[in-house]
Amino acid sequence: MHIHIQDLHKKYQRGDTELEVLRGISCEFTAGSFNFILGPSGSGKSTLLSLIASLQKPSSGEVIVANERVSMLPEDFAALYRRHKVGFVFQKFNLIPTLTVLENIVTPLMPEKIDEKELLAKAHKVMDTFNIVHKAKDLAKNLSGGEQQRTAIARALVNDPPLVVADEPTANLDEKLSTDFLAFLERIKRDGKT
Repeated sequence: MHIHIQDLHKKYQRGDTELEVLRGISCEFTAGSFNFILGPSGSGKSTLLSLIASLQKPSSGEVIVANERVSMLPEDFAALYRRHKVGFVFQKFNLIPTLTVLENIVTPLMPEKIDEKELLAKAHKVMDTFNIVHKAKDLAKNLSGGEQQRTAIARALVNDPPLVVADEPTANLDEKLSTDFLAFLERIKRDGKT
């Protein structure tokens, strides 16, 4: 999915202070590419990723993904865009602590009314890929940081999205799992995912 970002601005109101996090960002990511966004803490990387995923709206400017102005989508359509086209790996996992690993992973598929057999097959495929099948019935709150991260990654990929947006996805993984995850991203890039 080709991503075009034009003159993007994002401001937050913090009490009486307005904080401008992004100032006139313009860039492009070609379809089927593997990109890193680097910068110091607080430089707006997470904000930029959330705007690409349509989790937030910009203050001004445009985010266009596959010729669709996602920065202008009403929330109902933004939710459909995220559900069908974006796999988002959150920096803080965003797992539901009282659900099992399996339940957390299938959550994005629930609105799709997929047959239970297919639902479980999709979940087991990503759990196997990230070596967490043996944790399927464990509650998310009882997982280690690395296990939570692998569960969050599996949840982001369960719907086979054409766009994967990952915010510090290897932060809680050991060196081998980090290397394996980056190799996995390289593999899905070869399959045409961005």
